[in-house]
Order: sequence, then C-alpha cells, then structure tokens
Amino acid sequence: MSEPRYRRHPDLRLTSLEGEGVVLHLKSRRYFSVNETGLTLLEALKQPQTFAQLVAEILTEFDVSPETAAATTREFLDQCLAAAVVEQMA
Repeated sequence: MSEPRYRRHPDLRLTSLEGEGVVLHLKSRRYFSVNETGLTLLEALKQPQTFAQLVAEILTEFDVSPETAAATTREFLDQCLAAAVVEQMA
C-alpha cells in the first residue's frame, strides 16, 4: 500500500505577505493566517505530496531536526485536514 498523498483544497487561495501567509477558503468563506512554516507547507501542497515529502521540504527550508520537522508537519497537516484546508487523496 502506498503512502497517502495530500494537496491543498481546490477552493483555497494563498497569499504571501512578509513571511506569513493569508489563506482564503472560497467555499467556506473563512480566512486563516499561517506562519512561515505553514506557508512553506501550503505552497508545497499546490501539488500532491506525501508526508515524507512535506517533512523533507521543512528540512530543506529550516534549520530543524528531522524529529521537529516531522512533529511540526504532522500537527499542521492534522489542523489543515480538520479545517478542510488540505485534503487527503485516495
């Protein structure tokens, strides 16, 4: 069985503003703000990504341990899935 892939919701719009992100979910008409880490992950999720690919993106962009990158990515991904900002692909 292959590792699940994730992507941004198609109704999501993302704008970068001074190292942070402003996210608009068009369908729910909700705004979110994300920090630089969240912005990096949401930008990567423009294309389908596995959890491991997202962790690798954080390791490339930030000076953190693999454990910190994995924990941060999991927490952010879980929050985004709960808010329907990110969706898991079959």
